[in-house]
Amino acid sequence: MSAGADDGGVGDGADRTPSPRADVCVVGSGPAGALAAHRLAGAGADVVVLEAGPRFDFDERREQQEEFIRPGMGDPWEMGGARDAYTDSGRGYPLNAARVKGVGGSTLHWQGMVMRLHERDFELESRHGVGVDWPIDYEDLRPYYAAAERALGVAGAADNPYAPPREEPFPLPAFPPSHSDSLFAPACERLGIDMHSVPNARNSEPYDGRASCQGYGTCKPICPSGAKYTAESHVAKATEAGARIVDHAAVQRLVHDDAGETVEAAVYATPDGTERRQPADRFVLAAGGVENARLLLLSASELYPDGLANSSGAVGRFFMDHLFAGAGGQLDEPTRQNHVGFNTSETHQFYDDTDPVEGMKLEFLNYAGPSPVMQALGAETWGEELLEQLQASYGTHVAMGGLVEQLPDADNRVTLDPDVRDDHGNPVPHIEWSLSERTRGALRRANEIQHAILEELGVDVEWTVGPEATGPAYHQMGTTRMGTDPATSVVDADCRAHDLPNLRIVGSSVFPTGGAMNPTLTIAALALRVAESMAESV
Repeated sequence: MSAGADDGGVGDGADRTPSPRADVCVVGSGPAGALAAHRLAGAGADVVVLEAGPRFDFDERREQQEEFIRPGMGDPWEMGGARDAYTDSGRGYPLNAARVKGVGGSTLHWQGMVMRLHERDFELESRHGVGVDWPIDYEDLRPYYAAAERALGVAGAADNPYAPPREEPFPLPAFPPSHSDSLFAPACERLGIDMHSVPNARNSEPYDGRASCQGYGTCKPICPSGAKYTAESHVAKATEAGARIVDHAAVQRLVHDDAGETVEAAVYATPDGTERRQPADRFVLAAGGVENARLLLLSASELYPDGLANSSGAVGRFFMDHLFAGAGGQLDEPTRQNHVGFNTSETHQFYDDTDPVEGMKLEFLNYAGPSPVMQALGAETWGEELLEQLQASYGTHVAMGGLVEQLPDADNRVTLDPDVRDDHGNPVPHIEWSLSERTRGALRRANEIQHAILEELGVDVEWTVGPEATGPAYHQMGTTRMGTDPATSVVDADCRAHDLPNLRIVGSSVFPTGGAMNPTLTIAALALRVAESMAESV
């Protein structure tokens, strides 16, 4: 530790004391927080970013990759333990598989698929009488989608006839279809199903100082080449623009003024247990779909006994995720497909259907077959017999996946569990999550289409993930919903808390409905829109 430095017990000598005064305090350094911090610092604001987790050294990505590949080793992103404790009920929710705490947030382990929402996603109630409308429409967000694609470096092609209108080409050319995509193509053509490219936030050629994809195939959870976008990029840009990033700084609560009209400070704790108070003129809450709600609930006060920004009672409610639907099996011929690590083709053809009205996005997985390592570890054979078994299994399989929309339900929610505490003594988040019969019906429809394609291809379907076996796609949404009515929503159309005008909330927690598209591009677009609005008054 350097002389005089107060690093909060981390031992790296970095100063973790509060800044004397900041224009903006951002809580969280995932894509929403990092993009907002970069734009605001670039506009001249004094910005402090508080991040609960550590910085991960990029030079250690190969070691982290090894932890992932070798069974039995730890989580490469160090999730788990008292810091990340949670409880759940209902269907159960694997929260710690769904998030990362660290500089860069969950983009450290994400898949990197970045599609825009369709127009119908913003007006589901008006069009179809289900869910709720957003207070903004696609046209409001359209220029920010383009800016987000440039910021993340999206590889794609304008070959999707079902996509919403766009105004410029993707920044990078799309990845070519994989070999298994070419196997699916004739079957889809015979069935009248359109295949098209997948927009990916990974470099198909060098972009923004990062290398092109090297084909490691371990994109989720580790990209050792740096080709896959992580929010570390915009944390670095924010730092260059003058922002200060404080890691190992877990925010405990937000503190308001005596009148309860503005947020005055974020109280954070460092690993040595010391609580510190970061004052700022404005605050941006960007801690993810679960922790955004939890932090507001932890910030309850005499004036706000039910939690900060919660006069509507909506904080924590309407928790949503996308549901996975899939099927796969074996062909009676070699597919010559190697594990790619990301998808290159999908179809939005059924997304805007009304029977069911829940959106569904179907994916052609670049799947080579069961992992040979995992198969070998579980096998009861040895030597040549085992080798023949593995050779027969790997490179002969194909599979489809897909995301299915879950409509908002007030009973699906994040609350505080008073009986379980984290490493700082705070109640942990409790997630109540279940599926409706509507969602189950949409999953069955997705499976029907997937089976039709696979059977047309001649696949002996061996497994199906449908209503009973489904799980989340790890996209937590909806817990601080956006709306025009303060009685039913938490933030307004500019993501400003109805109750506290100097508090903005960004990320998927503000989504009124979740559609069925991977959410990160919309998260980024909303963050850029909020930052632009705030920068006007810096």
